[in-house]
Amino acid sequence: MLQDQDRIFTNLYGLHDFRLPGAKKRGDWNNTKKLLEMGRDGIIEEVKASGLRGRGGAGFPAGLKWSFMPKESDGRPAYLVINADESEPGTCKDREIMRHDPHKLLEGCLIAGFSMGAVAAYIYIRGEFYNEAMALEEAVAEAYDAGLIGRNACGSGYDYDIYVHRGAGAYICGEETALLESLEGKKGQPRLKPPFPAAAGVWGCPTTVNNVETIAVVPTILRRSAGWFTSFGRENNHGTKVFCISGHVEKPCVVEDAMSIPLRELIETHAGGVRGGWDNLKAVIPGGSSMPLVPKSVCDDLIMDFDALVAAQSSLGTAAIIVMDKSTDIIKAIARIAYFYKHESCGQCTPCREGSGWMWRVLERMARGEAEVEEIDMLWDVSKQIDGHTICAFGDAAAWPVQGLLRHFRDEIEQRILEGKGIGAQAAE
Repeated sequence: MLQDQDRIFTNLYGLHDFRLPGAKKRGDWNNTKKLLEMGRDGIIEEVKASGLRGRGGAGFPAGLKWSFMPKESDGRPAYLVINADESEPGTCKDREIMRHDPHKLLEGCLIAGFSMGAVAAYIYIRGEFYNEAMALEEAVAEAYDAGLIGRNACGSGYDYDIYVHRGAGAYICGEETALLESLEGKKGQPRLKPPFPAAAGVWGCPTTVNNVETIAVVPTILRRSAGWFTSFGRENNHGTKVFCISGHVEKPCVVEDAMSIPLRELIETHAGGVRGGWDNLKAVIPGGSSMPLVPKSVCDDLIMDFDALVAAQSSLGTAAIIVMDKSTDIIKAIARIAYFYKHESCGQCTPCREGSGWMWRVLERMARGEAEVEEIDMLWDVSKQIDGHTICAFGDAAAWPVQGLLRHFRDEIEQRILEGKGIGAQAAE
């Protein structure tokens, strides 16, 4: 469990001033010029050594991603784009960082942008996050006035601009290439890859897209060393992580803790435990609504990191833990999630456009007990035809919750269907 002195986000709950004087008291912008003097390669190597993986869902190594940017400019400017379009249902972590610790993000933007030779950073923030955008814009203005960004940023001789761009609220714009399209003023639809953003991103220029939390932790890693960061979590799953816990718990919360912490310890220590006690737990969605659920039998010994959750046939995602107790109609819950993905599909890929709506309609019938038992296997087959067969990962996000339900609660679906036919009670007798 993380000690207070090891927490990176020391104003996660907004108890202190989010503005520049308060941020400096908490250690932000402390001798940033010295960090930049490590040089481009030095910064990237330190981030690689820290084992920092993307905190937005995919978990791709951050330092490796930065190293894909061209070493020498071919005349095109390079950009850093921050994905602050936090639209995953159940997820509330980046929001707290932007609202209460915006200077951590801005300092991270400068350091990361410098390491990849970028001329500017664009923070693409979800349109609904009005107060968060205002806090960010105020922080950006303060940083410009103090000479921390802009011309000769922090006295380093490096010119660097940061812009805050408010999106229009579509979930699909959280996908990195759809975000770039939206940033350019186009309809938010994912692009075919390759070319990858590092070769041709925003306005056809080399671009790296990173999550808010990923960038915000970088200055602290450089100050405290990669060795300090790797002291938390298992191999290949290092560092601290902001978790958000919601659903059927006594005290829903957002908390920073060490990677690889047991799920049960996380819920009972920070969220007051499952409503009605641990034995009343039914299932947990461990990484935001797009991840497959895991039943209580798996949750008993589950640890929260990338590799452990893949082994449990789920994923860490955004580390948004959604807790469901035994009062939950699990079929209806997944049907509700399926409705969200049906609604948010951009419609570009046929499997996703047609399949997400079809899965929702079947799940609704299953929740009412109006389906056929044979349709369970059909639903599984269709989900597999969507998963991995679309331009972006939205198809996977729509299919995985359905697959989690079918994998672990098939018997409950079958029982609901039999009861709907009036033969469930007879079978029980």
